[in-house]
Amino acid sequence: MTSSEGVDDDKRSTLRRFAALGATAPVAGLSETASADTGESDARDAISGYLSTTPGAHFSKIRDDLQLGTGETQHHLRQLEEQGAIERYRDGDYKRFVPADRFDEFEKRTLGYLRRDTPRGMLIELLLSSDSTAGDLADALEVSAPTVSKYAGELEGAGLLSREDGYAVERPETVLVLVVRHADSFGDRARRLARNADQFVAYEG
Repeated sequence: MTSSEGVDDDKRSTLRRFAALGATAPVAGLSETASADTGESDARDAISGYLSTTPGAHFSKIRDDLQLGTGETQHHLRQLEEQGAIERYRDGDYKRFVPADRFDEFEKRTLGYLRRDTPRGMLIELLLSSDSTAGDLADALEVSAPTVSKYAGELEGAGLLSREDGYAVERPETVLVLVVRHADSFGDRARRLARNADQFVAYEG
C-alpha cells in the first residue's frame, strides 16, 4: 500500500519534471507572483510544460497525468488562460487545451483526432502507406471494417481525410509534423513513424 507521503512525493516529482519544461514557456513569469508554499508556481509551470509536449490534451487527462485535484486543475487552467499562456477549444464532448497562438484551426482539429486511438492509428497508417484500403486499416489496427468506416466519415467531415479515390490524408505534411513533434505523447506507433520520418517528408497526398 502506498503511503500518502509516497503519493505526495510522486506528485511533486511529476510536477517538477513538467515544470522544468514549463519554465521556458510564456507562463514562466507567473512563478514570481505565486506562493512557493502553495506550490502554485510548480503546478502552473507543470501544466504549461505538459501542454507543450501533449497539446490537445483534454481536462481529465491533464488532471490525471499531473496528479492534480479537479478544483486545482480548473483553477490553474483558468489562471493560465487569463495570462494568455494557453487556450482551450471545444472538440465534441471534450474541452482541449493547447499553448496559445501556436496552432491554427486545422492543427487543433488534427490534434483532437490524434488524441483518439483509432483515428490516430488510421492517420499514421495512411502516412506510412498512402494506398492503404479500409480493409488494410482494419487489419493493422485490429478493429472492424464498420469502425474504420465510422471514423473515416468523421475524419472526412473534419477536413483531415479525403475519400474521393480511396483514403488520403489532407495536408499530410502538417499531420506528419504534428505526429513526429509530439510522438512521445502519441504512443509506440507514432514513435516508430517518428524514427523513420525522413522517408515521408516529401510525401504528397
